[in-house]
Amino acid sequence: MATTPIKALPPGRHRLTIDVDGREREFWVYIPTQVEEPVDGWPVVFIFHGGLSNAPTMVRFCEMNDYGDTAGFVAVFPNGTGRLPTMKTWNAGMCCGYAKREEVDDVHFVEELLADLPQRLVVDPARIYATGMSNGGMMSYLLGDRLADRFAAIAPVGGTMGNDTCSPSRPVPVLHMHGTDDQFVRWEGGVGPRSKSKLDFFSVDHAIENWVTANHANKTPTVEQLPVTVDDGTSVEKFTYAATGPGSAEVVLLKIHGGGHTWPGKESRLDLLGPTTHNLDANAEIWNFFQQYRLNG
Repeated sequence: MATTPIKALPPGRHRLTIDVDGREREFWVYIPTQVEEPVDGWPVVFIFHGGLSNAPTMVRFCEMNDYGDTAGFVAVFPNGTGRLPTMKTWNAGMCCGYAKREEVDDVHFVEELLADLPQRLVVDPARIYATGMSNGGMMSYLLGDRLADRFAAIAPVGGTMGNDTCSPSRPVPVLHMHGTDDQFVRWEGGVGPRSKSKLDFFSVDHAIENWVTANHANKTPTVEQLPVTVDDGTSVEKFTYAATGPGSAEVVLLKIHGGGHTWPGKESRLDLLGPTTHNLDANAEIWNFFQQYRLNG
């Protein structure tokens, strides 16, 4: 049950800090201005930036805060760690950068945020979700694994698992979006031609196979070709590994043929990231997926 904070934050944008493991950590919170607070408290979507990026850049990259303003969820953009203000990373297993080298415990950071947020706004603890881009997508996978009792569903974009295996304490619904022409985190795994880290990333298949097994989902997916509404050289194929009953959860893969290392539906400001599909709106797709799920039913 949601608890009422002593002094709640007003609607709008808030840059906040919290001390975790001897570091001052930043995060941005966007509380809807156009929707009234739900009776059970706000659903919360954590949105993790990519490697060598930061929270403000991720806000501009995906604009999920604007979507939440009308859809009715609080958007939280945590900031990773790094030596430069604009170049942060997450320790999400095998990746990435400063956070990995310094062994930053980013799972603990998120645990502290989960404890801190209810002191600032009314949160529905059954409706907390995680998404992210690239290294942030990997972070979403890690949270689904390590904090399965806190996150109702996850939706990585352009980021694969950072660990060999996963063993969540409960099945966690997964939505994964990935472009076949991603030159940073390649669909088939390995070292991306444009990757700054030059890491040997796991493949998309590795993530899907692990989570289908962990979620006790149907190993044979239903396959659907989504309508091509924009002639931009991309198309989207949907693979649904359905839940098999109680004690299982679905895994959905959106394979973006011709898509790059981008956020579907939002034109990238950097050509080097590759093509963006406009045959899919990631923000709408993610929120529609999340709305189906809550902890404890």
